[in-house]
Amino acid sequence: MAKYFDVHPVNPQRRSIGQVVDLLHADGLIAYPTDSCFALGCQLGNRAGIDRIRTIRQLNDKHHFTLVCQDFSQLGQFVHVDNRVFRAIKASTPGSYTFILPATKEVPRRLLHPKKKTVGVRIPDHVVTQALLAELGEPLLSSTLLLPDQEEPLTQGWEIKERLEDSVDAVIDSGECGTEPTTVIDFSLDEPEIVRRGAGDTSLFE
Repeated sequence: MAKYFDVHPVNPQRRSIGQVVDLLHADGLIAYPTDSCFALGCQLGNRAGIDRIRTIRQLNDKHHFTLVCQDFSQLGQFVHVDNRVFRAIKASTPGSYTFILPATKEVPRRLLHPKKKTVGVRIPDHVVTQALLAELGEPLLSSTLLLPDQEEPLTQGWEIKERLEDSVDAVIDSGECGTEPTTVIDFSLDEPEIVRRGAGDTSLFE
């Protein structure tokens, strides 16, 4: 049964955040809000958590998981960022963007795109997510909480708990979340490619 955490959107309760992180350390899977929409998240090394995300969303092995990072220095541990890319990402973070980049050896092979050896990374502009990442001390392996039978992500914490009661270990609710996923930019090519237009402004990359 999923635990439900009602977290203040501006001043997240440290006790609640700590309890969620304890669940993550125990190989738990959570549903949590971001600056774009709700996401599913687990620790980087949580194999069972990755499988559970694939099952919930009915994903194949070509799906790009996202490493949700606290800041730019943490992001730089997991992807290769050249000077051109550095300036573009620095100018647009934190924000509602996911960047696809070549992964470093810190990223488990099973998380990489099978051919391109890339992974998605992002730095969210969301108080509760940032508090969670600060307490966890490492990125959250994440995927947008978009269910197979839904055209748009769920936006209400209570509804997510009802739908995923037996599929996740915790739901964090900090008020209504947006419905638009991040804008996805692929920087693994010679020129940046907009893979998905979403919540983030694409004019910076066109």
